[in-house]
Amino acid sequence: MISSFEPRLVLPVGPRDHIRGSHDAPVTLVEYGDYECPFCAQAHFVTVELLREMGGEMRFVFRNFPLTTMHPHAEVAAEAAEAAGAQHKFWEMHDTLYENQQALEPEDLAQYAVGIGLDLALFTNALAIHAYHERIREDFMSGVRSGVNGTPAFFINGVRHDGSWDLETLKSAVLAAAMPRRGKRVS
Repeated sequence: MISSFEPRLVLPVGPRDHIRGSHDAPVTLVEYGDYECPFCAQAHFVTVELLREMGGEMRFVFRNFPLTTMHPHAEVAAEAAEAAGAQHKFWEMHDTLYENQQALEPEDLAQYAVGIGLDLALFTNALAIHAYHERIREDFMSGVRSGVNGTPAFFINGVRHDGSWDLETLKSAVLAAAMPRRGKRVS
């Protein structure tokens, strides 16, 4: 007997997650990403465009998967995004980090925090005490248990997407996932 393994999301999307798009969308795209990974920066622009094109048919969830052995600023960047999230500005910081990926030093992060209107004292304190370390570790470990072995890693409705993540390929995969759920073709 041959067994097969289809990598699946082990931590379901829920209230702990940062969600962009319609909460009742028929398709959920989850990305495990690293703010210092150049491929994740490319994928960021793909997911932004995909959300724009899909409208209410898709929601997007980002989870932290900092590859600290290769990307020394990835962990603190993830902490910055989570600290911004505590002030209801996760997506603003998320976008800023990817748009400024070559500048992730603490002084850069503080500048971004001011730029998006965060309480700087709360933000810098959260980074100083590593307030979101456990949350980032939870994201990371859920990725490992789900079969993530690099970044970016995508899951569509809980199943790992092993294909390319260029706009057309990812859009086709999302549309295919939407069809059974919606009972009709989504354009």
